[in-house]
Amino acid sequence: MVLGNALLLKSDPESSGYRPWGEKEDSSPSAPADHASPATISVSAVFRNRNFWIIGLSYFAVAYSLYGVTTFMMDYAKTQLGIPIEKASLLATIHGSSQVIGVLTLLPLSDYLGRKKTIVIMNSLIAAALFGIVLSGHSWGMLCFLVGFFAVFYGPTFPIYGACAGDYFPRSIMGTVIGAWTPFYGIGAIMSHWVTGLLRDSTGHYDLAFFTNAVMALVGMALILLIHKEPS
Repeated sequence: MVLGNALLLKSDPESSGYRPWGEKEDSSPSAPADHASPATISVSAVFRNRNFWIIGLSYFAVAYSLYGVTTFMMDYAKTQLGIPIEKASLLATIHGSSQVIGVLTLLPLSDYLGRKKTIVIMNSLIAAALFGIVLSGHSWGMLCFLVGFFAVFYGPTFPIYGACAGDYFPRSIMGTVIGAWTPFYGIGAIMSHWVTGLLRDSTGHYDLAFFTNAVMALVGMALILLIHKEPS
């Protein structure tokens, strides 16, 4: 699936002979000329672009930071804090509900602040929430609050990173760029599950694993500071 996204996702369906849904055959005879006007940019040029790799690596880092806590938070509450499983499962509800808040507020806000500044703020606060989970001890109330706070920034992370393709690359290759970033996200999520579980099993607790997730959020924030707009 990840490889398919990277290779097959396209920005412009008309370049492959397809029309957008609902568009009639006789609409705007000048459309082919309009779509032919942008300069064609090769895939190899995308891979040589500095911003592509910086954003991709930041995407990897934040995916790693998000999935460790999300996957293991109920087991953390049950095995490390001694919370009954029926109570610990409330964390999943808090996490899911809080994502909605983030999607409805931070996505529109990114149009005003800009994607770079929004990602810096989000990754910084994700790191703060994860450090807080590690340091909050056995406080159930604080854990619920921090999981909800963390999830506010979890929900809009992936669409905001995808929107960077439109901010830092020409429209004609947006789909290619988004598809090529997908493996960074996938590898980050896979590694987070594996390493978090490995650290928990080897140490007997989640503290080091969650601390590592928080550090990776800071890495994602630091990387995004390095990107800059390039001349057209």
